[in-house]
Amino acid sequence: MNPISQVFIALGSNLEDPVFQIRKAFDELARLPASRLLACSSLYRSAPVGRYDQPDFINAVVQIETSRSPHDLLKTLLEIEQSHGRVRRLPNDPRTLDLDMLMYDELKCNGQNLTLPHPRMHQRAFVLEPLMEIAQDCYIPGHGTVVELLAACAEQQLEREQN
Repeated sequence: MNPISQVFIALGSNLEDPVFQIRKAFDELARLPASRLLACSSLYRSAPVGRYDQPDFINAVVQIETSRSPHDLLKTLLEIEQSHGRVRRLPNDPRTLDLDMLMYDELKCNGQNLTLPHPRMHQRAFVLEPLMEIAQDCYIPGHGTVVELLAACAEQQLEREQN
């Protein structure tokens, strides 16, 4: 049996009822084989990054524990995105669902399909704020604590959604 690992996953959506997309993904992540959903953040509204001619995003972060390998988990996350109608054309395009593995334990890897920790998570309030909500003592390897990193993103606008 594989060891149990702690994993953080960011969720984002700005098409086809983003709140619905994120809540449905919460349910799907709760049913992942060989995994257990430990925490879900609140939903947050953020402005798009990189391409501004699109709707605002709804974002969240979840924490799971799993005995699945990082690449096996990534494959399943991509399948969930596809089941939500995700089409990958250009970076920063609008999307029905985006699932990004942020951290897998303390693992560092820089592969063709998977980079851990996520290469830009430490620069994005829409990742750091929901991450801090569910894991305020979290340390991002190579970058620092989520509290310190969030303070450096204070100029980024983020609004907590009312449930």
